Amino acid sequence: MAEGETPIVMSNSPFKDEVVRLIPQLRAYATALTRSRSEADDLVQEALVRAWSYRATFQPDAQLKPWLFKILRTRFYTDIAKRRLTVQDVDGQFAASLTCSAEQEWRVEYSELLEALDTLSGEAREAVLLVLAAGLTYEEAAHVCACPVGTMKSRVNRAREQLTLLFVPKATATTEIYTAPACEREPARHP
Repeated sequence: MAEGETPIVMSNSPFKDEVVRLIPQLRAYATALTRSRSEADDLVQEALVRAWSYRATFQPDAQLKPWLFKILRTRFYTDIAKRRLTVQDVDGQFAASLTCSAEQEWRVEYSELLEALDTLSGEAREAVLLVLAAGLTYEEAAHVCACPVGTMKSRVNRAREQLTLLFVPKATATTEIYTAPACEREPARHP
């Protein structure tokens, strides 16, 4: 600290305590969005800085959790819009050189889950992440995405169905044993 500067003292307010309590959920959501822990940490930090700087505009009777998730989501999409102007590692060779094989079963399952989430539409994926992963209510998630509650419920339901189809074992999902009715069977031939 430079000479003459006064230290910044954060008051022990309920707002601060609640924000700190929600950081793990924000990190989980950000990690699911970005697919990178370091980018997720940066995204959460940016969202928290923005939330802290606008804490005076937060309405005490409003719910903090959806407010923070909306800030984080908006920041994520703002960053994506900025990145569209930048082209890097188009063929993915550099990124592929940085990967390592999964050493634990949960990493494999997590990768499979991420791949399954990628098959969903953007709206369905976002609905699943907000409601099932982040634990927001349908109403809170609908508020974050600025859509009706019924739409949010439909998105989550369709996404659940699609994910279920992806995770059902292929043998039971694609093959069925067909047994012909007795009248269609050929009679057994005995010598």
